[in-house]
Amino acid sequence: MSKLHKGITPKLREFIEQQKIFFVATATADSRINLSPKGMDSLRVVNANRVVWLNVTGSGNETAAHVQENPRMTLMFTAFEDNPMILRLYGNAQAIHNDDQDWQFLYPLFPQIPGARQIFDLNIDLVQTSCGFAVPLYDYVGEREQLNTWASKKGKDGIKEYWKEKNKISLNGKPTHFA
Repeated sequence: MSKLHKGITPKLREFIEQQKIFFVATATADSRINLSPKGMDSLRVVNANRVVWLNVTGSGNETAAHVQENPRMTLMFTAFEDNPMILRLYGNAQAIHNDDQDWQFLYPLFPQIPGARQIFDLNIDLVQTSCGFAVPLYDYVGEREQLNTWASKKGKDGIKEYWKEKNKISLNGKPTHFA
């Protein structure tokens, strides 16, 4: 029931743009696998083989640590409404920080989100769809504002201090090369 694609088709792009949540998975050869849900208006399809997503401040920074050592990344989308489908994007990613040259071109693609930390740029080498028949139906109620409120209260300097305290080292002791 699964189908392989060389890139994101227009129909798959439409599916991606309708989703309210996606999941990111990364790992190094000797780390725990990090699987993290992402929301907000934080993902853009650049073309059939490239997506970028804005990563905001969180309690850890596993993804950044992992892609420094092993750039493999998988993004997964699943339909919780309407027709069932699971979509996976496989590829290699890099982290782009606000002092990197590409930041000035990519950051304007997104709304201003407090605590924006880095952008991940994923070059896709395989797209897979599968049925999603066993995924339950859920109703979307709305976005949570707690993270934006927290980041706004901290302010830019407070966020930078938080990055230094919480986002420099992964769970496995790997450097994130951030903060």
